[in-house]
Amino acid sequence: MKAASSTTPPKNNQDTSKSAGGLTAKALHKFKKNFWGVSSFSFLVICTLVAIFAYALAPDKSQNANQMHLSVHSKQPGFEVQMLTVPSKVEKQNGFSVFFFGKKTTATEVPISGYRLTENGIVITEYATDGNAGLVKEYLLSAFPEINSVEAIPSTYVSEKKFILGTDKYGRDLLSRMLIGIRISLAIGFVAVFISLLIGISLGAIAGYYGGKVDAAIMWLINVTWSIPTLLLVIAITLALGKGFWQVFIAVGLTMWVEVARVVRGQVMSVKEMQYVTAARALGFSNWRIITRHILPNSLSPVIIISAANFAGAILIESGLSFLGIGAQPPIPSWGGIIKDHYAYIILGKPYLAVIPGLAIMCLVTAFMLIGNALRDVLDVKNQ
Repeated sequence: MKAASSTTPPKNNQDTSKSAGGLTAKALHKFKKNFWGVSSFSFLVICTLVAIFAYALAPDKSQNANQMHLSVHSKQPGFEVQMLTVPSKVEKQNGFSVFFFGKKTTATEVPISGYRLTENGIVITEYATDGNAGLVKEYLLSAFPEINSVEAIPSTYVSEKKFILGTDKYGRDLLSRMLIGIRISLAIGFVAVFISLLIGISLGAIAGYYGGKVDAAIMWLINVTWSIPTLLLVIAITLALGKGFWQVFIAVGLTMWVEVARVVRGQVMSVKEMQYVTAARALGFSNWRIITRHILPNSLSPVIIISAANFAGAILIESGLSFLGIGAQPPIPSWGGIIKDHYAYIILGKPYLAVIPGLAIMCLVTAFMLIGNALRDVLDVKNQ
C-alpha cells in the first residue's frame, strides 16, 4: 500500500502536465489550420521585420526619409532622374544610430537633366517639371573634397535614382516614407496595448477580487471613461500633454484600458469562486499571490483576443490623429500624415499619393482583426 500511495502523486502530476501540453498542442494545431490566421500572422511578422530594418531597406536613408527634391514633386511611381549629390559636413554617428535612426546628413541632392565637365568642375542643368530648360549651375572641384580630378565627379557623385512609389508633394521618396512610417503604426500599437493591459488588468483584477466599495469605485471610473467618445478623449489628453510622438502613444493607451478592465473583472469574479482558489486561501496564501498565480493565468484568454482588436484600434486612432494634425509631427513620417498631405490629390489626377498609405493602414488593421478572430476560435472552450 505504501508503494502504491508513493507512486500516485507523480502519476497525477504527469497526467496534468500531459493534459496541459495536449491542450497547448491542440490549440496550436488548430491555429495552424486557420488559413486567415496563419496568413495574417505571417504578414505581421514581415511588417515587424520591415519596421526593424526600415532604414536598411529604404532608398532614402536620411533621418525620417526627409530628403526633399522640390523640382520632382508628385511624380508617378517608377519615375527616374539623374541626381547630383553635393557633399557637406556629416555628423559622426555609430552604426547602431544609423541603423535605427538614419543618417544625420546635410548633403544636397540636386535632380538634373544633364551635365558637362569643365576644367574647374561640373556644369549641370537642373531638372524642370514644366518641360522648359532648367537653371544652369556650376560646381567647382573644391565642392567635392573626396576626389582630386574633375573626371571622377560623374562616377562618384552623379547617379540614376528611381522612385519606386513616386514622390510626395515635397519631392521626398514615398517608398522610404512608407517604410519608416510602419514603425509609427506598430509602435503605437505595442505601447498603447501595453499601457491598456497594465491599467486594465490591474484595476479589473482588484475590482473583481475585492468587490464591495472597491468594485463600485472602479466601476464608476470605468463607466465615466466608457461614456466619453474615444477620439474626443484622445484629443483632450493629447492637447493636455502636448503634440508629440510619445504623447500620442500615452494618450491612446490611456483610452483603451476600459474594455480590458471590464473583461478581467468579470473573469476574476467567476474564477475566484473556484475550489483551487478557496484551497489557496485556506493554505494562507497572500491575496497578491492568489491573484497573480492562480486567478489571472486562468482569466487572460479573452484579454488576448481584445488586445488584438485594441492593436488595430490604436493604429486607426493614431492615423486619425495624424490626419487631424495632432498626431506624430512632421518631419516624422506617419501614414495618417501622408494621407493628410495628399488627400486633395485624389481629385487632381494623382490619387495614389493618398491611396497607397490608405491601403497600407487597411491591410495592417485587417491583419490584426483576422488574428483576433483566429485566436477567438482557438481559445474558445466550447470548440475544444
